Amino acid sequence: MPEKEQIIKSEYSELMQKSYIDYAMSVIISRALPDIRDGLKPVQRRTLYDMDELGIRSDKPYRKSARIVGDTMGKYHPHGDSSIYDCLVVMAQDFKKEMPLVDGHGNFGNIEGDGAAAMRYTEARLNKFTEDALLADLDKDVVDFVPNFDETEKEPSVLPCRIPNFLVNGSEGIAVGMATSTPPHNLTEVIDAEIAYLDDPDISVSQLMRYIKGPDFPTGGIITNRDELQGIYETGAGKVKVRGRVNIEKGQNGHINLVITEIPYTMIGMGIGKFLQDVADLSENKITNDIVDITNQSSKEGIRIVIELRRDTDVENFKNLLYRKTRLEDTFAVNMLAIRDGRPETLDLKSVIKASADFQYEIERRKYTNLLDREQKRREIQEGLIKACNVIDLVIEILRGSKDRAMAKDCMVNGNTEGIHFKSRESEVMAAQLLFTEPQADAILDMRLYKLIGLELQALIKEHEETVANIYRYEDILEQRESMTMVIETELAEIRKAYSRKRRTEIVQAEEAVYVEKAVEETDVRFVMDRFGYAKTLDMSNYERNQETVDSESRYHFSCKNTGKVCLFTDKGQLHTIKVSDLPAGKLRDKGVPVDNVSNYDSSREAIIYAASQSELNLNRLIFITRQGMMKIVSGGEFDVSKRTVAATKLGEGDELLAVVCLRDQQNIVLQSKKGYFLKFPVDQIPELKKIAVGVKGMNLTEGDSLEAVYFTKNLETTTIQYHDSELELNHLKLASRNSKGTKVRL
Repeated sequence: MPEKEQIIKSEYSELMQKSYIDYAMSVIISRALPDIRDGLKPVQRRTLYDMDELGIRSDKPYRKSARIVGDTMGKYHPHGDSSIYDCLVVMAQDFKKEMPLVDGHGNFGNIEGDGAAAMRYTEARLNKFTEDALLADLDKDVVDFVPNFDETEKEPSVLPCRIPNFLVNGSEGIAVGMATSTPPHNLTEVIDAEIAYLDDPDISVSQLMRYIKGPDFPTGGIITNRDELQGIYETGAGKVKVRGRVNIEKGQNGHINLVITEIPYTMIGMGIGKFLQDVADLSENKITNDIVDITNQSSKEGIRIVIELRRDTDVENFKNLLYRKTRLEDTFAVNMLAIRDGRPETLDLKSVIKASADFQYEIERRKYTNLLDREQKRREIQEGLIKACNVIDLVIEILRGSKDRAMAKDCMVNGNTEGIHFKSRESEVMAAQLLFTEPQADAILDMRLYKLIGLELQALIKEHEETVANIYRYEDILEQRESMTMVIETELAEIRKAYSRKRRTEIVQAEEAVYVEKAVEETDVRFVMDRFGYAKTLDMSNYERNQETVDSESRYHFSCKNTGKVCLFTDKGQLHTIKVSDLPAGKLRDKGVPVDNVSNYDSSREAIIYAASQSELNLNRLIFITRQGMMKIVSGGEFDVSKRTVAATKLGEGDELLAVVCLRDQQNIVLQSKKGYFLKFPVDQIPELKKIAVGVKGMNLTEGDSLEAVYFTKNLETTTIQYHDSELELNHLKLASRNSKGTKVRL
């Protein structure tokens, strides 16, 4: 009978939690974070190992990148070709890696953000540094090999890295819920620090920093927060401030050229184009008038961005402007997160050095254990051959008297002479006492006659002496930690000698950049905004020549100072301010800029109902009227604020501002409702309140009614409006009191 089905009930939330944790750990361990021992992510490790297996070494011809990518994907990394090729490209870029691990041939991208050519066009091979520092002794069983994804191949779980590569080349990666970001460091400094740790395991972080001064970015630059570096290295996290290197040169026509020759590491890629645009925006937005021209003269030889400045430019102040407003000064967020003992962990500087040193001891222990075993086997065979040469006549007698190889071997190993024909009883007795080991007997049986030549025998004896010396040396290394430490330090010193380079990033303690804005000469200008919300300023002479046109075509226009602000009141009760200096100074037919672009005003959800200059408001009072009939007078000085957006008034639920009017010599106010009611009363009945007040009732509206328009009159002047295609003289309306219902007007 078939077995009954078993239904396993589980809580959905618990199942999702377990699945998500499994997924997160898979990303963290198997893809995104580097191993602290070799500083590599799985895709990097697999790509380098595959290149080593394919024999694409530094002394061999380049091979197509597509071949490397395909072989790596088919054998070790089944996650798509793009991730493998991207990894290969980055490992070949000398502007991203302190010590590139791959020697690329072809277009592998550039520092300005241009991508690499397709993998079918580029070629690559291993760098000599990679072979010496990351792949040496891989054949000596110094690291564990594990099955690949389909268990058809074996791959190393970690490469036998000789240096703290996690520090040298840095690492960046985003996992699930965590990210790693480690800056590159100078190879010489890192090796010196590891040697110092090997000599004194109790060394402190501050003592290690005598050797490792700080990050050393391939792009150079200047680190400006030296005093904060120790805290970063003690915790494994923090922010490194980096500036580009700026030189001053003489330009043409007496101009000053500001030349940027090194950029912050964070500007690699599209950051250079963004920097050029930001510098151009400084001029377009009138933040500075010192820029004459900007050109990018960068090439394969290096970065060269030239900013041409006016003769009278305060260069230091302009440099500070670049530091404050562009990415010429930027921060590199440090989070030294790596996999240690199978778990993600944020490590301080000493922990990173210790993990590398512990790994070196493990590599050397396994290496010299294997070498010792190999040399002991060689010694055994060598001693057997030497012994056989001393009794060669007896050995030949055994061989000639035996029926087969097995009989001869049994005699030499076990002393069994049965069935073997000897010339004498003495020979038989001596043969029974030989007692070679099995490996020795096999070596003797395989020995060729030329080994009996005198010189060959002497060479064998000399080789045996060397083997014995190696055994003593290997035993000393394995038994004495000091000896093993000396071996590790020697290997580190050899790598340092072969690949050391000078530090490229300067480290200083600099003050924060302070930009002092130039004082602008205060002048009168004319603010102009059309019915589509495009605004600009005109100089007064331009306005006076075209006054009639400007007045007729503009929705708002008024005089203001070029150093002042423009205030925009909206139907939602908001006040948006705009610096006049943020508006383009145009000609009559220039379009201007949408006020949305220079303020927080959003034309899609609110409408402007009043505009005025800040200086005008400060000298006057404003009348606020809402559609639900609420009103008040507010002193204009209350709207002299530093924020770009504030609440201009408090509105009731569902209410909107109908009008904001500057109070000058108006005597009466006339309110018109949608249902045709008109209410006229003296302006002096409106109380002056704070801007945060809702106000008082101006008109007692019937249910469903709301205010539609507001008018003002003077007692001795006639004011006429168009109402239902007829003219209505507001002076004929009866003067009433505030909070009245008003009069229904029928024409």
